Order: sequence, then structure tokens, then C-alpha cells
Amino acid sequence: MENNIPLWSLDSLYKDLQCSEYKKDFESLNNLIAEMNKMFDSIKTKNQANDFDFNSFLNDYIKKENELVYLAKTISAYAYIIYSTDTTNTQYMNNLNAVDELSVKLNQLSVKFSTILFENRQKLPDFFAKNPDKIEYKYLLEKAIEEKSHQMSEAEEELASKLSHTGGNAWSLLQEQLISNLHDENGKTFNELRNDANDADPILRKQSWEKEVQLLSQNKIAFAAAFNNLKGETNTLNKKRNWNQAIDRSLFSACLQKETLDALIGAIEDSLPVWREYFKAKALLLRKAGTTASKTAGTPEHPGIAFYDLFAPVENPAADKSTGNGNNNDSNNTANNNSTSSNCNNSQNESLFSKKWGFSEAKDYILKEYYSFSKDMGDFATKAFEQNWIDAKVRAGKVGGAYDEDFPKGHQSRILSNFTGVFSDIITLAHELGHAYHFSCMKNKPALFYDYPMTLAETASTFAETIVKQDMLKQSIGFDRIKILDLDLTDTSQVLVDILCRFYFERAVFEQKEKNELNAQDFCRLMQESQQKSYGDGLNDERTPDNSNYTERHDFMWAVKCHYYITDLDFYNFPYAFGQLFAAALYQRSRKEGPDFAKTYAELLSNTGNMSCEALCKIAGFDITKKDFWQSGIEMYKKEVEEFCNYVKPL
Repeated sequence: MENNIPLWSLDSLYKDLQCSEYKKDFESLNNLIAEMNKMFDSIKTKNQANDFDFNSFLNDYIKKENELVYLAKTISAYAYIIYSTDTTNTQYMNNLNAVDELSVKLNQLSVKFSTILFENRQKLPDFFAKNPDKIEYKYLLEKAIEEKSHQMSEAEEELASKLSHTGGNAWSLLQEQLISNLHDENGKTFNELRNDANDADPILRKQSWEKEVQLLSQNKIAFAAAFNNLKGETNTLNKKRNWNQAIDRSLFSACLQKETLDALIGAIEDSLPVWREYFKAKALLLRKAGTTASKTAGTPEHPGIAFYDLFAPVENPAADKSTGNGNNNDSNNTANNNSTSSNCNNSQNESLFSKKWGFSEAKDYILKEYYSFSKDMGDFATKAFEQNWIDAKVRAGKVGGAYDEDFPKGHQSRILSNFTGVFSDIITLAHELGHAYHFSCMKNKPALFYDYPMTLAETASTFAETIVKQDMLKQSIGFDRIKILDLDLTDTSQVLVDILCRFYFERAVFEQKEKNELNAQDFCRLMQESQQKSYGDGLNDERTPDNSNYTERHDFMWAVKCHYYITDLDFYNFPYAFGQLFAAALYQRSRKEGPDFAKTYAELLSNTGNMSCEALCKIAGFDITKKDFWQSGIEMYKKEVEEFCNYVKPL
């Protein structure tokens, strides 16, 4: 299997950093930046002489900016991907730094353009009337004007940028440094303790959770100082920039209306009772299988699941521990179509979870799934595999995880993963290929449209992942099916219920920060309230007699999540829920419409960079301002919860 795992080929991009083509493109990018700076400088002279032709300027700018984005995105993506597979390479690190320096110059150009555009905003209708071929840029230009209206003076923005290094960014860095340096008495790092939440050993899960909470509590003053002051800076700058609330700025960045967010949040809130039943069913399943270290979770008095068991892998309570096979027990045969009957005894070799997948086998499976949706999607995945766009081999110096990078040059992508042959690697590959397919659908679009909001960025990847998971459910029998159901429901409940919890918490922090300074106790209280409001009795809330402050929840999640400490974007949470349910709703519609939906889907992806979320979805025939749309996505998961609970109830 090891020999079949591919490395990517970059020859269609650049041979290496020393090749003439890379040097030429890097030089062209620098020259274009200098050329555009001269263009902006000349406008001052033309304004003084009343000789400024806005229409001519904007036409010229759009052309040059597309060239600029084409080169900048290609060069920056290349700089990162070569570094990511050889992180100790000094040459690659130096090149990455050089590219980062260019990004500063590009930001300066953006500020200059937005100033000129804002000053001449009343001339835009005439520009579009005389240049109808540029109407596709209308949304981006109007968005740039609105963004400029929320900027302070150039001097104030420059000062705020400089002060952020010792202000918000410094507090963010402190939280990151604290988390990355925390460890238990045996030297186990904080992140390693967090990873134990997925371990099969129930005692290890609980012990690691206890150590995690203890480490956070010991450093609560520092975490609270970072969080309190960072959000204080945000409130101050938002007022100066004429944002009524922090959520308004986040909605602007997400290209989303508040009406849509309200519908999304409302649909998730309506589904909370369903998710709580899932948490309680999983708690009971863990108790019946003897795989929880909680004394009370999953009992009639305390039916909710312990926080440290949320990610626990489930085991068959009817299994013979010595053989791993389920006992015949027709009383457990309560799931849909008898698919979860424990008398379906899969051997270890047949299990999707225990088998070792070869890369070729994974490729064939993904291609089958992609072609099951559309020929276009399948042909794209075939091209990605055949042209060696994927680097999947684990090796020293390569970053962990997975990502997709898109290149305007040749309109191609590269996908990094770390393939080990486990079940989750199939999902990961399908997910990242989904990102790349999204970009492929934008092939004939101008480079300026290659940036799309976070709300839409996870659509294609989650959609592809959903296709794979749903097919695996169809072909799984016995307890394997329950495992896949649990995997899907665990992931989705985090994106919906826990994201809702984070949304509640951050909203409460901003509201109370306006009135008072907040300390660690305040943040813990607000987190408790948010978890109760979202998880409710789905989480175990027992307090032990010897410690009235102890519950099997997690009051310090505010100190863990780095999203709370991002200075440039608040509410870095609801876009995940948007992406999850948007993809689920699209999947539900694809099942109803069949092959005809593939064209609608590809067209939707192609337009994600040049219109609002609402306008985009309206063209595709969706009204995302109504709860009905979001509920259609949730419906699929409701059925999964019902099947999971039906399996657990008779145990």
C-alpha cells in the first residue's frame, strides 16, 4: 500500500523556485504593483487639474487587478504548498517570507483603491450604463464602498493597525502560546490531552478531560485578561467604524443578511430536542457497553452524556469481547429495514472501520461516489488523480491534516492529505476534492471572483463528504451502520449544537462587555448558561457531593477555542452551521431531482464569488431567508437520530 500512495506533481505550475518561469512571474507581480501605485499617484494630479476620468480608471483598474490576483494567488499558493511538504527547508521559508511582504503591498493598494472608489461612488451608475460588460462586478464594488464607509480615517486605520501588534494580536498570541505550552505532570501536551477525547479508553477520556480543565483553571486569569481586553478593543473599534454590533460586521464579511441568520439559528433551535435525544441515547449506549467512566451519565436520573464522552467511539454492547462478534439478539432488531440487527455479524475484514484501505481502493471508491452524482464531478476527480494533484504520503517535514490550494494559473488545484489507510482518510480525501471541484466550476470567471465568503466555502466539500457518508450508510450492516451513524451525528451535532452554544456565548460576552469588565468567573458563568441553553439535558449536569462546582460539562471552553481570539472576525462560528445545513439541503434536493440537479449545483458554485448568499441561492431556486430551507437540511439528520435511538432503546 505504501508504494501506491502518491506524491503530487508541480511541473505544470513551476519546476522549482529557481526556474525562469517562477522568477518571471514574481518579477511581473512586483512590476504590476509598482505600476498600480503610479496609477494611483497620478490620480492626485488629475484631480487637481479636474482631469480625472473615473470610467477609464475603473476599467483599467479592473483589468490590472485581475492580473494582479491571478499572479498573487498563484505565487502565494505555490510558496505555501512547497513549504508545507518540507517545513525545515530554509529556501522555502525565505520565499514564504518574501511572499508575505508582497501581501502587505497588496493591502496598501486595496486601501488606496477603496478610497478612490468611495469618493466617486455616485459615478458608478454611469459606469455600468456605459460598460454593461462590467455589471458582474457590481456586487464587489458596492461591497467595497460599504466597507470603506466603516473605516476610520487613513491615519486612524494606520495607527490601529500598528497598535494591534501590542493590542488585540498580542492578546491573541498570548492565548495561543498558553495553549501550546500547557502540559500535564507527565509532559503530555494540552493538545494531546484534547485528542484523547476520541480514544476508546473511557478512563483515559475522563482523566484527560479532568487534566484539561485543571490546566485551564490554573491559567484562568491570563486567559480571561486576553479575552476581556481583546473583546474590549473590538467594541471600541466597532464603534469608531460605525458598526452597531459586532454581529453586523460578521454578517457583512459573510455576505449574509440578518434575516437569513435568524432563520438559520431558529431552525437549529427548533431541532435541539432531537439532538438532546441523540446525546442521551449515546450516553445509554456507552453505559450498556461499559465504555464510559461517568458514574451517572446515561442513567434515568441523569440521562445526558458526559462532556468527555461526546466524541467517544461506540462499541456493540452485544459483542463478545473475546471475538468482537455480536451475539444473535432479535430483540435489538428495531432499526429501519432491519439494517442494524445485531445478528448481522461482520468479520473484522469486512468492517469499514477496521479494514486497511489501499490508496487505489480509496480512489476507486471516491470516483464511484463522485460519478454517482454527476459525470462532470466524476471526470474532475479522475483528472485530479490522473494528473497527480494529490500529495497523500506521510513523511517527515510534512504538515499534518489536509487542505486544498487552488491556482489561477492553468486553473488547477493541489490537495494535501496524510493517508494512512484508515476509514476517516476516505472522508478527508472526498472533502478536499470537493473544495477543488468548487474551484473548477469557476474556470471561466475573472480572478477577482475566486474569493468567496466562509459561509459558502465549505459547501462543495461538505456536499461531497455527505455523498460518501450516505452511501456508506446504505451499504453498511450490523453495528458498522451504527458506528457510521454515530460518526455522522457526532460531527453534525458539533457543527450545529456546539456552534450554537458558541454563538450564544459570544453574543452574551459582547452584550455584557458593553456594561462591565468581565473576569474568568463571568466567562465560566456565561459558558454554563450557553451550554444549558443549547445542550440542555443532553449533557450530564450532576454535581458531586464533595465539590458543588464540579459538573461533567466544560465551563472553560471559552479559553480553549482559538476562534474567540481572532481579532479580525468575530462570530467565527455560524458560517460552519451555514455550510453544514446548506450542503445537507442541497443533497436532499439532489435526491429529489436526480441527475438534473447537477447542472444547477455546478452553476451555483460558479457564482459564489460575485453575489450575496441570498442572491446566489435565489437564482438556484432557494429562499434561505426562511426556516423551511434550513429545516430541509436538518430533516436528514433527524432520521439518522431516530434510527440511532431506535437501536439503543431496547438495550
